[in-house]
Amino acid sequence: MMKFCLKDKVFEKISSVLDMEGTEGYLIGGFVRDFLLGRDNPQKDIDIVVKGSGIKIAGKVARSLGKGIKVSVYRNFGTAMFRYDDYNIEFVGARKESYNRDSRKPVVEDGTLEDDQKRRDFTINALAIGLNSSNWGRLIDPFGGLEDLKNRIIRTPLDPDRTFDDDPLRMMRAIRFATQLDFTIEKQTFESIIRNRERIKIVSAERITGEINKIMMAEKPSTGFKLLDKSGLLSIIFPELANLKGVEMIEGRGHKDNFYHSLEVLDNISRHSDNLWLRWAALLHDIAKPVTKKYSEKTGWSFHNHEFIGAKMVPAIFRRMKLPLNENMKYVQKLIDLHLRPVDLSKENVTDSAIRRLLYEAGNDIDDLMMLCEADITSKNREKRIRHLANFRYVRQKLAEIEEKDAIRNFQPPISGDEIIATFGIKPGREVGIIKNFIKDAILDGIIPNDFNAAKELMLKKGRELGLQPVNDTREVSDQE
Repeated sequence: MMKFCLKDKVFEKISSVLDMEGTEGYLIGGFVRDFLLGRDNPQKDIDIVVKGSGIKIAGKVARSLGKGIKVSVYRNFGTAMFRYDDYNIEFVGARKESYNRDSRKPVVEDGTLEDDQKRRDFTINALAIGLNSSNWGRLIDPFGGLEDLKNRIIRTPLDPDRTFDDDPLRMMRAIRFATQLDFTIEKQTFESIIRNRERIKIVSAERITGEINKIMMAEKPSTGFKLLDKSGLLSIIFPELANLKGVEMIEGRGHKDNFYHSLEVLDNISRHSDNLWLRWAALLHDIAKPVTKKYSEKTGWSFHNHEFIGAKMVPAIFRRMKLPLNENMKYVQKLIDLHLRPVDLSKENVTDSAIRRLLYEAGNDIDDLMMLCEADITSKNREKRIRHLANFRYVRQKLAEIEEKDAIRNFQPPISGDEIIATFGIKPGREVGIIKNFIKDAILDGIIPNDFNAAKELMLKKGRELGLQPVNDTREVSDQE
């Protein structure tokens, strides 16, 4: 039997409690997998399976560690957990499971370690390490998980059809682990995913999206989306993304495959940022191209307004996938809506006015927007790529110059709506909006500087054009100022 050295003192405490209680206990699951792989960022969730009551052992271990550790108990699941240092440690009694075909909620019974290992999703997650003094550090590997780790293979411990039929979310997990670990899904296991793909429909959107987000945060997320597509799962769980696939040809003229382009942009972003929502913006930046695609004999293929329509599609996608309908969604919408603006600026003589407007609209997200635009350069033509990147460097330089000079990012016009109302003695209405926008546009176009006096003078001028008269003698106000 192979043995491994467990150095963390928390395992020694657990071992001591198990021995005192005369109970068997094992370290199992993702922590063991990552420990054996020697991963730099190992799993922080530690799963302990015990023969008997996991809740009882959790309480005794927490008390032995001291520090007033709070134990969270979930009696319906027979589990208890607490946080210690950087770890979330969960205790559960060994169990076996059976499933009703219309639900992914199992019927749970007490069982042995072998029963518990059989219910695990993949061989690499069924590995267990003994924690009692009698079997300390000993590896229990009934399904060849260690060999699968060495060969970098994802495989189910039991018949894959049964595994995926019992809990269809495991199909998503197989693809997620293959993406995160850069493993290959074993042939029979992947063929089973294809056969059972329709079963994913009984899984909640929250659980599916949880797996998608983990794929998104992998080092190379395109791997997962290609596997989702190849398995047939993608068209079920994310039809808008699947619809990007394919190249249509008319009169010998085609367009790029926007599915693979979007995945390449996502990978490009992922090399530079771990911002989940920036990655979502990269994945969705061309999501409206299928609904905006048109062909003209003169100009070929076009996707006019795909950025605007794509931004409008985001709330429906987020709502269906149970993603947050909050500032993160608005951020994704903004980046999609603006993602062509820097591209357009890089193709022409950049005016200060155009730079000011982009800074104003992008605000604090301008750096992320520029990162997205640079990631969007996926041309295989080396000279073209070098030219585009050089153009973007020039746009970045102009953005920095204008920001330093005019402080436009996130600026609010120096004259507020309340001040316009007070100056002219009017009620809130159309005229207030007209004057505010007139001042804003004048600043963005460089007609006046971004300061109060210049804005006030323009306010008075525009007010008179609208037939408004100031309540006080504005010349006296200006003299006092």
